[in-house]
Amino acid sequence: MDRLETTPLLSTLHSTAYGNLPTNERTGPTSSVIMSSYKRFEKAAKPERKQQSSLVTIFSVWNTIMGSSLLTMAWGVERAGLPVALVLVAFMAALCLYTAYVLLRVNCHHGTATCEVPALCRVLLGRSAEVVAHAFSLIVLLGANIVYWILITNFLYFTVNYFADLPNSNTTVHNTTLLCPSEDGLNGSLIIPEPVATSPYWNLHSTVPVYVAVIVFPLLNFKNVTFFTKFNSLGTLSVAYLVVFVLTKGYTWGIHLNNMVISTQVDKNAAVLSGMLALSFYIHNIIITIMSNNARQDKNGRDLTIAFVLVTLTYTLVGAVFYICFPLAKSCIEDNILNNFEMHDVMTAVARILLLFQVVTVYPLVAFMLRSEAILLLLFEPTRCLTVTINTIIVTMCILVACFCPSIGTIIRYTGAVSGLIHIFTLPSLLQMRSLYIRGKLTWWKTLFYCLIVVFGAVNLLMQFFIDE
Repeated sequence: MDRLETTPLLSTLHSTAYGNLPTNERTGPTSSVIMSSYKRFEKAAKPERKQQSSLVTIFSVWNTIMGSSLLTMAWGVERAGLPVALVLVAFMAALCLYTAYVLLRVNCHHGTATCEVPALCRVLLGRSAEVVAHAFSLIVLLGANIVYWILITNFLYFTVNYFADLPNSNTTVHNTTLLCPSEDGLNGSLIIPEPVATSPYWNLHSTVPVYVAVIVFPLLNFKNVTFFTKFNSLGTLSVAYLVVFVLTKGYTWGIHLNNMVISTQVDKNAAVLSGMLALSFYIHNIIITIMSNNARQDKNGRDLTIAFVLVTLTYTLVGAVFYICFPLAKSCIEDNILNNFEMHDVMTAVARILLLFQVVTVYPLVAFMLRSEAILLLLFEPTRCLTVTINTIIVTMCILVACFCPSIGTIIRYTGAVSGLIHIFTLPSLLQMRSLYIRGKLTWWKTLFYCLIVVFGAVNLLMQFFIDE
């Protein structure tokens, strides 16, 4: 980028556009919403800006995007079909990469190193566009809070059961046991272990979500939530363990193609995967902050591309390997792949314990971001009473969804489709068209191209309502 392009063309608007924005304006939840939370708090704790190498920048983007979507990727591949899934993952990765790069270019012309998408929207599109950006950030954060609550409930339930029943378990049998919770008895090779005695006081979809509130709610009311950023490394460790977990299980099972139907015809259920991927590749609300720390600003495009390629390979590896090697009927694959394993499977138990601790420490950060966005959007004065009230509302919503709709795949695909329509497809396109118009470079074919991106996002959202559950 030459020096002329780095000069903001709307410099006269910066004082009014950014001067009144609160310091907690940034959002940045991704599919995991894990690392983006840390970026925000680390930035608040360390106001000085340190430049980092391209390698660190690439790893930072990869680590920010990756998250709990890994648990659902094999399920998405099953719903779309393997050939279609491979094409769809590559296409969505390329499209999300392009729109993220568009935001960097627009910020290069009209923004600063410290602004983000809502600020750019206010400068180029007006106050209403900024409000829309914040409002749909709320949707992403709310979806993340709900998904995390369901995961905490699941991990807590099976972890407690694991230790409670450990003296009676047969490790040799359990480590080779696979479950098909959705279609028990569908496959002759399916082994169903003896059911664990249930209690009306310990039920996955009724009482445990409430017990989670006893653990999590006090954490939401900490005055200084930056304490939880100290567990940053758990995100990387969890992703690495899940990759090793899938590869190990795949090697143990071998390739099983006999239960796989190869079809190149695009089915409407492929929208399940496209909706999920819109959230899985979502980094757009924090990408400017991450890339502004790159010491080689002229290499931002290259570094961002490498990071997205690594993310795409990771998603493809986990989703495709689990799908191809899974020895039961492919329709047995759950939207949380850990549910396909008997609770006494050692590697599964370790994964649940690790993820339980990680998600419990991340949840207060995501809830804080949701609460901050709500206060910012509704123009409330932050008080202790308001904090407790909003936390109570968040926890109540999470408990209700965990009890009556505990499907993380469904929540992720709807959240991804809705937020993706705005933050991935619409806002970057509108910002780019406005930027090109101001610089006198907007042509009819560029307008058509960016309009088609918006249309794709709208169709992706619309198709979510026609999925066969």
